Amino acid sequence: MIKRLARKFLRFRRDEDGSAMVIEFVIFVPMLLGAFLMAAEMGVYSMRQMFLDRGLDLAVRYVRLNTNVPLTHRQLKDMVCGYSGFVPDCGNTLRLEMTPIDPRQFASLPPLPDCVDVSEPVSPVRGFTLGQEQQMMLLRACVKFKPMYPTTGLGFAWEKDGSGRARMVSMAAFVQEPG
Repeated sequence: MIKRLARKFLRFRRDEDGSAMVIEFVIFVPMLLGAFLMAAEMGVYSMRQMFLDRGLDLAVRYVRLNTNVPLTHRQLKDMVCGYSGFVPDCGNTLRLEMTPIDPRQFASLPPLPDCVDVSEPVSPVRGFTLGQEQQMMLLRACVKFKPMYPTTGLGFAWEKDGSGRARMVSMAAFVQEPG
């Protein structure tokens, strides 16, 4: 019985039928699977970005039309999170920067956005100033999210913090309406 099985195994091992198909399978299937994973990751990222942009736009509309209403960073953050529905853990990972901008002497925000790193101690909010009437304002939101596939494709390529979260940034510029 064992000799028969050994002979069949040796004959199977010597047979070269289909070997070209195996090589193609080994090369192309991982690439195809990687492309599918990257497409899924990009779709979810795009949807989150769209919801963050929408939430920021609706919050900016409220701030722009209610100039003399004092708002705190927490209130504006809750407003953005309330309007943007598909941003996971928004209340803990969203950070806003709002500064007045002089259009005649434009000085942009720092190149790296102020983001929350949940693996480090809490740092104070950087640059949050409510504007005056007829003043141009720049608002930048940074939210951290966990990639769906952190070890492949886009999830691997994104810069991540100590807790394995990548950042998503949205900006809005507006002029405060007169009261």
